[in-house]
Amino acid sequence: MDMIYRSVAALEAIARRTLNKFDPMILGGPPTAVPIEKLARKLGLCIEYQCLRKNGWLLGEMVYDKTFVPVYFHESKKYDLIAVAGKTIILDESLLDQNDGRLRFTCAHEIAHWLLHKELYAGTGQAAAFTSLKRSSEENPAVERQANQLATLLLMPTVQVKRVFYTTKNGLDRIASIAELFEVSKQAMGIFLREHNLI
Repeated sequence: MDMIYRSVAALEAIARRTLNKFDPMILGGPPTAVPIEKLARKLGLCIEYQCLRKNGWLLGEMVYDKTFVPVYFHESKKYDLIAVAGKTIILDESLLDQNDGRLRFTCAHEIAHWLLHKELYAGTGQAAAFTSLKRSSEENPAVERQANQLATLLLMPTVQVKRVFYTTKNGLDRIASIAELFEVSKQAMGIFLREHNLI
């Protein structure tokens, strides 16, 4: 099956529909951080933490079908295969030690793969992966771009970010305070606000 290319407006609609189905208060109530791990579980996805690669370049994988996945074991200093059930997000355990929003973004990125690409990957034995490399190692960088866009919209719902932006005083720490509310990095929030012509 070929990938379906979706416009930003279509991705925005998918994010709104997903968040409304999860909890209408996410978009209609007071602005707050989206509980991204709870959203994953509501979608029927499991989350596991493993050391995906010794060098840390692989941050997450969306496993669509039951399979075996290579992980690194620190004790034995070697890789081995572990059985993983379908509909599982595997996040690199190193993300647990970071507080820069990377864990939440990686989880949202893998959720986005599930929402957008399950028909593309299900039954193929392949997993969609998120790397820390600037250049994607994936066969189709458009798949990764769309997952990034949808992840951003799930973590920073446009309507809520705009509400906060217009009620927050202009100042040096304006972006930082909005980023803190949504539990994303200051850099990610700055990019989002620029892309929406707010700064």
